Amino acid sequence: MARRDIEKDILREPFLLEGLAEYQDSAIVSRTVINKPAGTVTFFAFDKGQELSEHTAPFDALVVILDGEARISISGEWHKVERGEAIIMPSGKPHSVKAVERFKMLLVMIKS
Repeated sequence: MARRDIEKDILREPFLLEGLAEYQDSAIVSRTVINKPAGTVTFFAFDKGQELSEHTAPFDALVVILDGEARISISGEWHKVERGEAIIMPSGKPHSVKAVERFKMLLVMIKS
């Protein structure tokens, strides 16, 4: 399968998840893939040292690491999550995400 131009419409066509956005120095890049009342799918690319501070969400969220390695805290317990692995962040539980190295992830949140 050839790599597609990610600026084109991604509906109904195969695309590479890791190609949805590139790393940017000292930044977190995000791209919404699906945004519906029932839930969202968002792609993130974290540069080394970037983080999302501790917060809670009213819905369960599935994180899938596509490249690199992340540290994810859930209710104060840290987890190392590597390429190809996933973790569920339960609703109402405080969680945070830290990039000890560059990584890309897909966040899937189901609202109903």
